[in-house]
Amino acid sequence: QVRLVESGGGLVQVGGSLRLSCAASGRPFSRYATAWFRQAPGKEREIVASIRWSGPNTYYADSVKGRFHISKDVSGNTVALQMNSLKPEDTAVYYCAAQRVESPKYDTWGQGTQVTVSS
Repeated sequence: QVRLVESGGGLVQVGGSLRLSCAASGRPFSRYATAWFRQAPGKEREIVASIRWSGPNTYYADSVKGRFHISKDVSGNTVALQMNSLKPEDTAVYYCAAQRVESPKYDTWGQGTQVTVSS
């Protein structure tokens, strides 16, 4: 069974930075992509950024373009999300998710890590 574990969340002031990390463990699997999602209280979960496991393709939500950067370490089986110039509206629980090659959707999820941006 594959497990994804997020780390790096916390409390930061407006304009600050945080770096989230997602580590995969357990049974090896072939993944197509990994993404970061977030869910704020009372709101639906939304995708923040994604990266293809093979190749450089990335995607960013408009709300985080120019501020967040997603990266991967294939050998280390980790994905990071560098978050800069944080805003109060970035406050949410951030989830790491992986899409296996044989799956049409993100089907492996971490437990989430809280990010709180104080003004």
